[in-house]
Amino acid sequence: MSLLARPLKVAVCTVVALSGCLAAVPAAASDGGSCESAGRSLRYVVAFDRGTAEPDARRQVAAACGDTTVYYPQIAVAVATSAEAKFTAKIGADRAFSAQGTRLAAQRASGIDPASPSPAPARLAPTDPARVPSGDRSGGQWDMRAINAPAAHRITEGRRDVVVGVLDSGVDPLHPDLAAAIDPADSAGCLTGAPDPRPEAWQPTTSVHGTHVAGVIAAADDGRGVTGVAPGVRIASVKVIDDRGNADPEAAVCGLMWSAAHHLPVTNSSWFVNPWSLSCVRGDDRGVVHEVLARAVEYSTAAGTLNVAAATNEAVDLAPSAPSGTPSAPGRCEALPAGLRDVVAVSAVGADRVKTGYSSYGLGVVDVTAPGGDAGQCVLSTVPGGYAPLCGTSMAAPHVAGVLALLKSVHPAASPASLRRDLEAGSSPLPCPDDYDLTGDGAQDAYCAGYDSYNGFYGHGLTDALAAVQPPAAGPPDPVSR
Repeated sequence: MSLLARPLKVAVCTVVALSGCLAAVPAAASDGGSCESAGRSLRYVVAFDRGTAEPDARRQVAAACGDTTVYYPQIAVAVATSAEAKFTAKIGADRAFSAQGTRLAAQRASGIDPASPSPAPARLAPTDPARVPSGDRSGGQWDMRAINAPAAHRITEGRRDVVVGVLDSGVDPLHPDLAAAIDPADSAGCLTGAPDPRPEAWQPTTSVHGTHVAGVIAAADDGRGVTGVAPGVRIASVKVIDDRGNADPEAAVCGLMWSAAHHLPVTNSSWFVNPWSLSCVRGDDRGVVHEVLARAVEYSTAAGTLNVAAATNEAVDLAPSAPSGTPSAPGRCEALPAGLRDVVAVSAVGADRVKTGYSSYGLGVVDVTAPGGDAGQCVLSTVPGGYAPLCGTSMAAPHVAGVLALLKSVHPAASPASLRRDLEAGSSPLPCPDDYDLTGDGAQDAYCAGYDSYNGFYGHGLTDALAAVQPPAAGPPDPVSR
């Protein structure tokens, strides 16, 4: 996957106890066949026929010379490891995919020896709360004013029983603006595809991204630092991005299934799945990734979780162009998970309320828009050890997740479908620009399809925190009978 944040000047930043989870079992060629080691064990995500029982799925993995790490029977998806060179062929090329294997193949094709050591990413220093600047930084939060968050806070700042899942690179639990918001019981690391609730598994190690996203949603309103969209709600850190910025499909599935099992009403995904550098479809293996993520999103939505995702920073048109049901058709650009039907996809605008040049778009894909920042005016939020501005659709999406958390706070019984309807109905429509020539070269940089109240750049419009929490306007009094 790719992290969808951009520092100061916008530049591509590439990343990319749950029921039914049992311990791994040793691999064996249970069909009597032989296993040939490729010398390196790879992780795979495997899609089985819906309804496949766990023992049957495990037997099939073992027969293909693999070990089952975890099986999600609700969606018939397994995470497996194997050193077998022909594991994919044995279990079915249309059923299994390895992001690790794809990256290795890309390295070899580029003449890079996968065995050669590469520099380890720099690790974050632990946050010392006493050294975090204590000054009030809210004056620099143009983004919060753009969505009427300060006005919304006069009505409510959200309820503590509303927990937003931040599916990201980990959230710093020591930051003063986030310490009271972190919910350790609902946090987990998902990098192996199986949930790990240990604190060291869900805390950030090399990336500030998840902490920044969490601050946009729920940084405390305490007169210091910054204030989030919904400072009264809590945050679950669900780590799906590894130390090298990769968000593999199995980690994404784990994060979505964990969120559903823990009844998180809203999640935020400011990323798209790796290992592709673009979100445009590149063959049949993309179909496996689409299938497992679609199943996880469908299940989590049915379980009561509304998933929000960034539309990506690739400036591509994500409008459906392939025949229905063929996500691997040539030429189709699909951001996963943002392009999935049940996900709220968010594009980014700058302070001028115009779609940023980096933001992807697409009629029928983008649902709403929110501040992502551009041209040196980025979104200020929390990072380990302090505060920093970042630009990207990564920053836009958590504004929407925060608004949905406020909606859930004032409508506790609302379903994902109801929350979505209220979000869209309360957004402020933004019409397509008359002229979208950002570079001044006389050519349009992108084409906006649709009409004023719903279009490919902004969906239903700019998210509005105040509209989410204010009581409906009183209608005219009922006529008096005489």
